[in-house]
Amino acid sequence: MTQHFPTRQLRFFMTANAPCPYLPGQFERKVFANLPFSDGADVNDALTQAGFRRSQNIAYRPACEACAACVSVRIPVAEFVFSRSQRKILNRNADLSRDLVEAEATMEQFDLLRRYLSSRHPGGGMSDMGWSDYVSMVEDTAVRTHLIEYRLPATDGGPGDLVGVCLTDLLHDGLSMVYSFFDPDLERRSLGQFAIMDHLRQAAMVGLPYVYLGYWVQGSPKMDYKAKFRPMEALRPLGWERLEY
Repeated sequence: MTQHFPTRQLRFFMTANAPCPYLPGQFERKVFANLPFSDGADVNDALTQAGFRRSQNIAYRPACEACAACVSVRIPVAEFVFSRSQRKILNRNADLSRDLVEAEATMEQFDLLRRYLSSRHPGGGMSDMGWSDYVSMVEDTAVRTHLIEYRLPATDGGPGDLVGVCLTDLLHDGLSMVYSFFDPDLERRSLGQFAIMDHLRQAAMVGLPYVYLGYWVQGSPKMDYKAKFRPMEALRPLGWERLEY
């Protein structure tokens, strides 16, 4: 399928230098554009395939002057085979329910997000996120997006406890995992890895060729989990190539 942008020109902007959240001593800059409302889904498709990530109605990608460590990565669904350890994670979470819901924020989700950020990313860029910020993150968009909720088995006839949430965009050629968070107390379940594997299964079921994971930064402990998924493709100057690591 030929990629194209709308006939009207997108306007791109640059951010100022800021400390890098992944590599100590480095600074980051981003180039970004506002997604148009009328054909935002198609533009988001094309920009994601070009290495951009979405945040609300903005698409961005790194544009650092002295570093190129951030690499846009995706998993080719048809080639992926679950390893023995990954199958164990799937079995460990086989009791969870999975619900695809509209991109509408709930206080239950927000409470889980606050617990996740406090435990996994204290002092990070999202650590002071308030309710209105979360609502904007989930609902302020014109693209094809949804939420996946993962819950423990119910014990009282109602819905089980919410233990994981993933904000996911539906693209023409795959699923883009925009942001995910989970119960930090359930470390043994490896819920972050499980969410990726669940998306791989869902993409395979509906015939989508890729699951986009955003950026991978070699040497960053925060990104180590992405290296567990092979084969993986990385966006290079000449296009998408098999990542060797």
